[in-house]
Amino acid sequence: MADKEKLLVETLDSCRKSIRYNSLTKRRFNRSISAPEGVYNRDQDHTNLSPRNQTCSMSANTLKFRVVIIILLAYVGVGAFSFYLVQDEIKGQKTNGIIDSIYLCVVTMTTVGYGDLVPKSTTSKILACVFVLMGMGLVAFFLSQAADKVVETQEIYLVKAMHLHDHRNPVDMIREVEGDRLKYKLYVVLLMLIIVAVVGTIFLHMKEGYDLFDSLYCVCATMTTLGYGDYSFSTPEGRVFAAFWIVISTICMAQFFCTLVELHTETRMKSLVKLVLTRKLTVSDLEAADLDNDKVVSAAEFVIYKLKEMGKICDEDVAMVMEWFEVLDVDCSGTLTKDDLIKSERRA
Repeated sequence: MADKEKLLVETLDSCRKSIRYNSLTKRRFNRSISAPEGVYNRDQDHTNLSPRNQTCSMSANTLKFRVVIIILLAYVGVGAFSFYLVQDEIKGQKTNGIIDSIYLCVVTMTTVGYGDLVPKSTTSKILACVFVLMGMGLVAFFLSQAADKVVETQEIYLVKAMHLHDHRNPVDMIREVEGDRLKYKLYVVLLMLIIVAVVGTIFLHMKEGYDLFDSLYCVCATMTTLGYGDYSFSTPEGRVFAAFWIVISTICMAQFFCTLVELHTETRMKSLVKLVLTRKLTVSDLEAADLDNDKVVSAAEFVIYKLKEMGKICDEDVAMVMEWFEVLDVDCSGTLTKDDLIKSERRA
């Protein structure tokens, strides 16, 4: 895709220059020919990545991750404290007041709901309703973003491991990850999911005393948030482990299915793009692409027609951009200059 984008930019740039030097062939629609020049060039972007820019990006990601951790700790802290205050109104298999409160808060947040600890009074039920809604929002918006950042970091390490003896340039690795981002993301999430499932199965088998099959069964019921309740964490050590493991496992499972759906959608879109780019043009296609009805299809018109055929833009998008261009084109010359921008600012 990067090569195609680069070729597209070069083609349109050449077309724009030839039109600039031949004023006799200018048409009103040529005003939009300059727009495709801003097509994002991945190769150029990654080539210009400086260590300073990379450091700033990593610092920003680290700051976001810290904010997510602080929000998570605040949620668990407030939730655990609230459930600890009403611990006498919670029924079920109890171990330690503090551990049980944290465990119940996490089970509520992730909607696992084993049923080994349940509220029995109106106050505790209201708390459960409030924290489950807040928890779902926390998992959906904040924790999923943090998981994305972790997965994106691991994608680079995965490519490095796959090409350990190739001595490849780091920029080439970044390009490879960008080209097949969802594929590598799926690999990383699947690997993390397997590791989390194995760790949970082994822990349940060794610490909770379940056999291997029942341990795996409990792991599957937890990761998918089924939470039947016939098997759960019943020891203090198990509930401390569960407070961390349940959050990680449920997020990994959600990330796996989301990435799977995204990959399927991207594959279909790539197939559509390939079909559009390789399909033989007909006379009716040229007539549809000729937006200004001058019997000639310019490069800009061709690009817009193909993008619309791919489903990336629609007529409304083109109309909105053209309207904004006409607002900026104060002298109605069909081109934008510095004078146009100055005059449009004064008029505003």
